Amino acid sequence: MTGYYDIVLGLIPVALLGITAALTVVGVSLTAAVPIGSIVAMSIIGHAMFVNTPADVSDEANSARPPLNAD
Repeated sequence: MTGYYDIVLGLIPVALLGITAALTVVGVSLTAAVPIGSIVAMSIIGHAMFVNTPADVSDEANSARPPLNAD
């Protein structure tokens, strides 16, 4: 079963290479197409890291007892 992060790992090179190649075919110069493709790839990485975080549990749900060094 393919998970969200498997799809993200596949989309990073597809976005970088695919968008760069598509823009180059359309007529955009290579020096402009590479930064555009990399911005899309960076936004995919940013979404995976900050919007849909890899943490499964919250800090409050870890334990019901107080910390050991609490006063």
